[in-house]
Amino acid sequence: MDKINGSQSTYSNSEIRAKPWVKIEKPKRILVIRLQATGDMVVALPYIQFLKRSLPEHTIIDFLIRDEAAAIARHLELFDNVYSWGGKRRSVKKQSLRAVAMLPRLLMRRYDVVIDLQNNEITRMVRKVLMPKAWSEFDRFSAIPAGERYRLTIEAAGLGPNAADNNFTIKPIPGTAELLYENGWNGISDIVIINPAAAFKTRNWPIANYAEFMKLWLGQRPQTQFLIIGVGIMADKATYLKEELGDHLINLVNKTRIEQAFAIVQQAKIMLSEDSGLMHMAWVLGIPTMAMFGGTRSDWARPLGPHTDFVDSSDLSCGNCMLKICSYGDNHCMTRYTPGFIFDRTNGLLNSLVQEEMV
Repeated sequence: MDKINGSQSTYSNSEIRAKPWVKIEKPKRILVIRLQATGDMVVALPYIQFLKRSLPEHTIIDFLIRDEAAAIARHLELFDNVYSWGGKRRSVKKQSLRAVAMLPRLLMRRYDVVIDLQNNEITRMVRKVLMPKAWSEFDRFSAIPAGERYRLTIEAAGLGPNAADNNFTIKPIPGTAELLYENGWNGISDIVIINPAAAFKTRNWPIANYAEFMKLWLGQRPQTQFLIIGVGIMADKATYLKEELGDHLINLVNKTRIEQAFAIVQQAKIMLSEDSGLMHMAWVLGIPTMAMFGGTRSDWARPLGPHTDFVDSSDLSCGNCMLKICSYGDNHCMTRYTPGFIFDRTNGLLNSLVQEEMV
């Protein structure tokens, strides 16, 4: 059984459509498909890695994904081949044409098993054309965490028990280490990642709260430098935090490629984050992660494992609304959490992990 925030999982794969592998010998070639945003793809990685390490060393595992996330997959010591395509996700016609163009290359691989972690009309078409001996399809709608649904989908393919394996080997990425030094890391201080990156206002914690949280953290752990990574929409937030924290903040907004960000996250001591792809990178890499969910459905998106904690809106009558703008106009589900409260939860998570290591 996998663990969810320290408790045993009781979920089953009864809702997953599959044709399990029944032969005694293990399959030689497996194709895993996940055509979605970077964060969704990243969440699947520890479960695919567990699968890889549970099979004979010569087993081939290929990955079919979108271009936007391909660089991360290609920089892991995990996949034999990574196939990808771009284009707008919502254009089913164009995406279908790209899938058809990819099919000859995939057919030449003669896959024994196809694990479809997307389960849409395009991925089902790909799987049917490839005619694998065994397959399984992702459960898109159950109200359980995405990581658990990935695990159950992989198990449904009949290749044995599955769990999360967070110990990744990332291939060297030139210039990544230098980015930290060039932007102010002293090479000694612990790195704490602050990630005010959720896409909508209903998922945002006030930026002033982040500044106050960081000052509380420095009061107990002065040998800390905070790091902010992201793209243009975070630039103003990064500027504000830099003015508040000075040399205690390393600003890498608009300065990293996606695979560099993934590698840098692996060096963090802990991350405080809204719902975003970077948050998923952290817990997937085994980094202690404190997540804050406003209008997001935390039952789907929450991080898993004893190295994570989260707060959400599920206790409110309007909770898990999935709206872009708060219907009450006050974003109460996020603003009610004070810097002191989040500091205590985050500090408690880190202290509990230290105590576990000492036992």
